[in-house]
Amino acid sequence: MNTEKTTHFGFTQVPHQDKVQRVTQVFDSVATNYDIMNDLMSLGIHRLWKRFSIELSGVQPGQRVLDLAGGTGDLAAKFATLVGEQGQVVLADINAAMLQVGRERLLDRGVLVDYAQVNAESLPFANNTFDIITMAFGLRNVTDKEAALASMLRVLKPGGRLLILEFSELKIRPLKPLYDLYSFKVLPLLGKLIVKDADSYRYLAESIRMHPNQETLLEMMQSVGFDRCDYHNLSGGIVAVHRGFKL
Repeated sequence: MNTEKTTHFGFTQVPHQDKVQRVTQVFDSVATNYDIMNDLMSLGIHRLWKRFSIELSGVQPGQRVLDLAGGTGDLAAKFATLVGEQGQVVLADINAAMLQVGRERLLDRGVLVDYAQVNAESLPFANNTFDIITMAFGLRNVTDKEAALASMLRVLKPGGRLLILEFSELKIRPLKPLYDLYSFKVLPLLGKLIVKDADSYRYLAESIRMHPNQETLLEMMQSVGFDRCDYHNLSGGIVAVHRGFKL
């Protein structure tokens, strides 16, 4: 009898320990064209989603911010201007290629932040370190989401807040067939044309469908100890911003 623990990689079941490497291969492939594809896939709307997340963060000058799965650094760059010289922003990602692209991009713009290659499930920071943690479009790629949420709670300061911006469940039912067509036909085609990689964007569509919906993620956050949890649907629930506080 095969008792090996498995998890989902898109619609495929893979050995639990293999998911990180498979996700790494996806982002190694798309890193240099990540922002271009984001603009194409969302028609630029991802910038508004991220702006809304920053507003919900309530960030103040002098605070410490951890931008997990921060990739190419667009959130980190904005946070750096808001916390000022007395604050700190750490751009963190599990993927070295994404982190390198982000570092080069921010240095070219003269934006100074700190960098860390980390696994969200076991963050290498002391307890009660950060005022704010954000994670934009990264949680669905994490193997053990509960462990990651618990790790984020640990490194937040009391009173600190977590914001998770992630694809979620579309709530406008008449649009679902069109959304499925776009997800499973158009996205892989864009991936093939722009980055010569249809498979990575097929995984993107599948990973969105496998990610916990709004209420399930809210319950997961509450179960690990986050307080005053809520969420905001954006674009009809295509994405949602979940927020939780540490007591």
